[in-house]
Amino acid sequence: MEAHVGDRIVVRSTHQGEPDRIGEVVECHEPGGGPPYRVRWEADGHVGLFFPGGTVTVLHAAGSQS
Repeated sequence: MEAHVGDRIVVRSTHQGEPDRIGEVVECHEPGGGPPYRVRWEADGHVGLFFPGGTVTVLHAAGSQS
């Protein structure tokens, strides 16, 4: 998985009725865009270190490095 600052991370829910989690990549720890990422989550503005799993999609921002 590759993401860059400004890209959006979508974590698909694995439980019926639970919403997807959506956040924005605010920092990448690997120069090539590899994880982990520092993400600001839309629901509450919490910023945390994120290691992606199998239900994650990256929506690349216009002009991102990917």
